Amino acid sequence: MFTASRIQADSKPEFYSQLVQQARGLLHGEHDRIANAANLSALVWHALDGINWCGFYFFDGRELVVGPFQGKPACVRIALGKGVCGTAAATRTSQLVADVNAFAGHIACDGASRSELVVPLVDAHGALLGVWDVDSPELARFDEDDRRGMQALCAVFVDSLQPRAAAA
Repeated sequence: MFTASRIQADSKPEFYSQLVQQARGLLHGEHDRIANAANLSALVWHALDGINWCGFYFFDGRELVVGPFQGKPACVRIALGKGVCGTAAATRTSQLVADVNAFAGHIACDGASRSELVVPLVDAHGALLGVWDVDSPELARFDEDDRRGMQALCAVFVDSLQPRAAAA
């Protein structure tokens, strides 16, 4: 059984390295997108200080639709290219936003959010799966270490969705 715990680390990169290891253990052997998204959201919610929302939006072929998350109720649908999540999905690049009020077209699902980090989820074939979104009530809560750490967590999530062939 896996139990998430607070991580003690001397640096942010070390913190994320340990969190990635916990995510690998948590998602190991499970390939269900919803189950893994729910568990990863809960893991990050309990491990990261200074956040008020974290979770997934999945691409349904037309737009992003809210998936498993932790935090207050969220916007249900987001068009590609709209807001921070839609921009990350459309450009397939992570969006690190120090002040969401300075981001043109920001969608305020929770008015308390001040900064945001969104990572696009893209499979090995380049297909858009959705985005991972983390919000904070603090200005400039996220930095490049957070971006790299969240991208590493997202790689674990995307990799978990690919069933492995049984060894011969």
